[in-house]
Amino acid sequence: MEVKIGVQHVSREISLETDAAAQEVEEAVEKALSSGSALRLMDSKGNLSIVPAASIAYVEIGAAKKGGVGFGML
Repeated sequence: MEVKIGVQHVSREISLETDAAAQEVEEAVEKALSSGSALRLMDSKGNLSIVPAASIAYVEIGAAKKGGVGFGML
């Protein structure tokens, strides 16, 4: 699923694809915001994104990953 994170005072958002469920991402965001610790999300390629909770403007949690178009296999 696609997750977009808006960061205060930055014109571009952070966008990543993750294998985590929407509920897991939501819980991680709520935990970071309530505790003031950094939001840590792992993308589907194994890269870790860390965003300080105080800098988070918004988090958009998209729908589950859509199927590809064409004849190729994934």
